[in-house]
This record gives sequence, structure tokens and C-alpha cells, in this order.
Amino acid sequence: MKLVILDRDGVINHDSPHFIKSPNEWIPIAGSLEAIALLNQSGFRVALATNQSGIGRGLFDMATLNAIHDKMHRSLSQLGGRIDALFYCPHAAEAKCDCRKPKAGMLEEIGRRFGMDLKGVACVGDSLRDLQAGVACGCQPILVRTGKGEATLQAGGLPENTWICADLAEAVQRIIAEDK
Repeated sequence: MKLVILDRDGVINHDSPHFIKSPNEWIPIAGSLEAIALLNQSGFRVALATNQSGIGRGLFDMATLNAIHDKMHRSLSQLGGRIDALFYCPHAAEAKCDCRKPKAGMLEEIGRRFGMDLKGVACVGDSLRDLQAGVACGCQPILVRTGKGEATLQAGGLPENTWICADLAEAVQRIIAEDK
């Protein structure tokens, strides 16, 4: 099985320093949904691993998160794409849970659910914590320059071997090329 793990905010959709708190605020980055559809058409399963501390902070509730994800799923399906599994951490940072990236709990759960070792699996994110969680599981870290990606790149300290891509569309092209 071929698998790719994606972060959500800043990778698939535009991010906001004030959180994405409603379906109206969820706006896909140009080319990201098409890139996911291309992954699907190329035989990849796609898992989403996203920190959603806005729930733990009381900024939005589960019904709202579900509505945001419904919009994402509908938008993807119109292009022939899909997210095969969606994992999220609803906790605020203060909770010190094991699922919140940069900890690897959420990604470890993805590996268990798919019944596979994540060594070499592409893990795409726009923040250092996304990459750190992936590296802890043996994933190939990929930083996109969208969202917080440019600031993450400028801050330095990226894991060794990190691929740097302009956006998810470029990352997907490289993932598919490396798979051949």
C-alpha cells in the first residue's frame, strides 16, 4: 500500500492566525485539491493528521469541525479526490497529550489503522512540528512553503533530508516521481 500523510491548515487550505473556525473560512489553496486527486489516481491512500486546538480552546465545537471537513470532502469529491482517513488532535497545547504534533501519537495511530510501518511514507506539512512528528515515525519530511512554510524554512532547524516544495501540487509531483 502507498500512503501519504498531510497536514491540513497551510497545506490543503489557507491558514489563519485566528484559526479556521467555520466552513466559510476553509478556503483551499490553488491546486491542492487537484494534487490530492492526482495522488488518489496514482494509487496512493491519503491520511490527514491535523492539530485542531481550537476545539480545546473553545473557539469552535465538533459539529463545526465536522462541517469544515464535510466541505473539504465535498470539494475533493467534485475533482475525483478523497481523504481516506482523517485524524485530528482536539487538545490545547497545555493538555500535553500524546496526539498533538510534534508528538507522534496521531501518526502512530495512522500506521496502526493502515496496518503498516510508516518508514519512508511522505509526510507533508508547513510547520516544524508537522515534520518532527513524521520523522519520529520514520517518514520522509516534506515542507511546503504555503501557510507557515516560508517562516518555518527561514527559522531553520529542519530535519535532515527534508524536501522543500513550493506547495502541495509540487510535493505531489515529486512523491509520484520518486515512486516510479
